[in-house]
Amino acid sequence: MIASVWAIVCLLATSPVQFTDIARSAGLNDIFYCGGDTAKKYIIETLGGGVALFDYDNDGYVDAFFVTGSVLEGFPTERQPTNQLYRNNHDGTFTRVTTQAGLAQSGWGQGVCVGDYDNDGFDDLFVTYYGQNHLYHNTGKGTFEDVTKATGLQQETRWATGCAFVDYDLDGKLDLFVSNYINFEKDRIPLPGSTPDCQWKGVAVMCGPRGLPGGTNQLFHNEGDGTFKNISERSGIAAVGARYSLSVTTLDFNRDGWPDIYVAVDSQPSILYRNNRDGTFSEVGVSSGVAYSEDGREQAGMGTAAGDFDGDGNLDLVKTNFIEDTANLYRNNGDGSFEEYVHAAGLAKNTQNMGWGVGFLDYDNDGWPDIFMVNGHVYPEIERMVSSSPYRQRPILYHNLSGKKMEDVTEISGPGANARHSSRGLAFGDFDNDGDVDIFINHMNEAPGLLRNDGGNRLPFVSVKLLGVKSNRDGIGARVTVIAGGRKQVQEMRSGSSFMSHSDLRLHFGLGAAHIVDKIEVQWPFRNSADTVTNIKTNQFLTITEGQGIRDVKKFAAP
Repeated sequence: MIASVWAIVCLLATSPVQFTDIARSAGLNDIFYCGGDTAKKYIIETLGGGVALFDYDNDGYVDAFFVTGSVLEGFPTERQPTNQLYRNNHDGTFTRVTTQAGLAQSGWGQGVCVGDYDNDGFDDLFVTYYGQNHLYHNTGKGTFEDVTKATGLQQETRWATGCAFVDYDLDGKLDLFVSNYINFEKDRIPLPGSTPDCQWKGVAVMCGPRGLPGGTNQLFHNEGDGTFKNISERSGIAAVGARYSLSVTTLDFNRDGWPDIYVAVDSQPSILYRNNRDGTFSEVGVSSGVAYSEDGREQAGMGTAAGDFDGDGNLDLVKTNFIEDTANLYRNNGDGSFEEYVHAAGLAKNTQNMGWGVGFLDYDNDGWPDIFMVNGHVYPEIERMVSSSPYRQRPILYHNLSGKKMEDVTEISGPGANARHSSRGLAFGDFDNDGDVDIFINHMNEAPGLLRNDGGNRLPFVSVKLLGVKSNRDGIGARVTVIAGGRKQVQEMRSGSSFMSHSDLRLHFGLGAAHIVDKIEVQWPFRNSADTVTNIKTNQFLTITEGQGIRDVKKFAAP
């Protein structure tokens, strides 16, 4: 009997999950712009925009927010593109509610992150720009208020990219980290082909980032009175100096209970800010082994994510890079250092893709975090002369083989996983609450992608949402351990990550063959605050409140 049950589990786990792009039928039809589609004159046209999944109206379903840029020649006033908020209709479709919600905003939008900065129970939205960033306060009535100036976050023109809310000092209030890319002044930028940094494979292309002045990263402390204070200098964040910083991932890499910050950097060493637990940070990217490639080269870091791919309880890092290079898979050694594992894991075979958004997700619920990354070139003009460098590229899905290797299963994973786009932002979340993780993608100069996961829920799962009391309301920074089927799985709650994007704040754990969850442990981001719940049924969406245990359960009957 036991043998037959295991045979069924193994069959279900190995049957290919299919991803189907249902964006059009789901109502995600707006085009998100970023410069020209046949040529790029300036680097501002290349980064695209992020995407955020968050439940802005607290109805139990994640909604979607997409960031748009613009084009150099501009648009008529009545046709200015804007970021878009789509409300989840609970039936597999979305309704655009941007204007009603007060979020219509044009300009060169870049990234997005989510967090309840005032702990009022409604998630707020921070959007980065070339120009002026915007903080939108969620009123709890289906609308948002732009509070950028009132909160002290209005500043001089910058090119901000990634962002993350993070309670770096564990005071129960979310602070804000913002990465900055280039000090960009269009009139001072060389034209394509005018210098060696403005050519690629003999073709004249836009200039940068090399040869251009880099930006300086920023940290803003939440004062607890509705305002933020710039503490970039005194915290040590600015001490790193100018870098071409892009995406941000927060994680407690050394398991000391304090959040650290990893930043993917383009064409320069990437940054790991170690939290010194005294209000300051030290840059340890080089000494920890996550600044360079395995052979010591600077890489063009784009997107980044953290997850425990080998199941040892330590959070590892994945980073996407430029074409003709591998991604990075840095395995956490548990002693404050990392080792490059990309070759051993099998990810180094793919070098003809330019990677952007990336993340860990257990797409088939087998209990092991897989990796999904999206791709697309920055030089649309190059493919006319170099056929091996297409502008539109397909994503890559790696299936985790029990923490030892990753297998490229893109070809067998459905049409949605094989369609070619020039993609940038990427976020994960179970938008239809059917027990498996779906994928949202922000493409360049076209409508977005929504890859519905078909078949990933054939094995059981448990989903965990957190409500902080002493900690910040979202539990951002919490470490959640699920024990089931003889295995431990670890995830952390975080804001931001991927490529300038933000995923569902419900943590999704696939459970493989387990028929019950033995224990869930939550280490909250507040000193000595922890909760443990035991003997939990599978296929449920749980809400765990700090100090109170399971507060709410939404059941799901697996097919």
